[in-house]
Amino acid sequence: MAKIISKKQLSPAVYQIRVEAPLIAEERKAGQFIILQVDKDVGERVPLTIADADTKEGSITLIFQTVGKTTQQLATLEEGDDIPVIVGPLGSPTHIEKYGHVVCVCGGVGIAPMHPIAQAMKAAGNKLTIIMGARNESLFLMKDEMGALADDLILMTDDGSCGRKGLVTEPLKELCESESKPDLVIAIGPPIMMKFCSLTTKPYGVKTMVSLNSIMVDGTGMCGGCRVNIGDKVRFVCVDGPEFDGHLVDWDNMMQRMSSYKNMEQEAVHRFGSHDGHKCNIDKMADAKIAKDKKEV
Repeated sequence: MAKIISKKQLSPAVYQIRVEAPLIAEERKAGQFIILQVDKDVGERVPLTIADADTKEGSITLIFQTVGKTTQQLATLEEGDDIPVIVGPLGSPTHIEKYGHVVCVCGGVGIAPMHPIAQAMKAAGNKLTIIMGARNESLFLMKDEMGALADDLILMTDDGSCGRKGLVTEPLKELCESESKPDLVIAIGPPIMMKFCSLTTKPYGVKTMVSLNSIMVDGTGMCGGCRVNIGDKVRFVCVDGPEFDGHLVDWDNMMQRMSSYKNMEQEAVHRFGSHDGHKCNIDKMADAKIAKDKKEV
């Protein structure tokens, strides 16, 4: 059991919770994650990266986006409620050392898992450039926290409402071509963003690490659900990762596997919504059509 100490809604679909987990808080390192289960006996197990930890309080901070049924169910829990199953820390920690100039590129909810990595890289004495991307200004997470760590903070928005208008790959390419060329790039965000960050740095020979999201079940490498192709080898994200050389990831294969259960996920979300009284737009359209047909009769 892990009791929720605090809960905050950061945007329409993103939540931050702080939960009691003293052993995990004590042991966790940058880049590691937990797996939780909202239903004790049945239900999906989902991985969430540890965004922060407080060893004195004995708590960890988790930031998640309501995408599937389990994250929507998690968002219904309130302060004082218990999460029945939480396991961690899992995964291999980020390798931290003084590289020189480290560029952290993060987008969307990927900003949260980047936070502990940026903390550790800064503490190791690196010059830190952080590039953050979002659709608009209201969707930036942890902007103040990341800004406090960065020697240079670059904000990119799709609509130009904050910082520069454009993609995170634009300033990344500029840095690769500059005199202050990165010694290491770390990218965390949507797979398509990480793919193009890796493609951007590859011609310049800049080492690029990415943190992969994948389908996880047991978190021990036994189920094989999180397998990815890294170069000519098969690896498992939960035990061999989550971080890999972005230049070696078979991105197309990974994204195809991640979409395998999309229809089942949408069906689960629909069923969960019907149980809690929520109606999706499809149901609303169907109800409107029925009402219209009755009126015409």
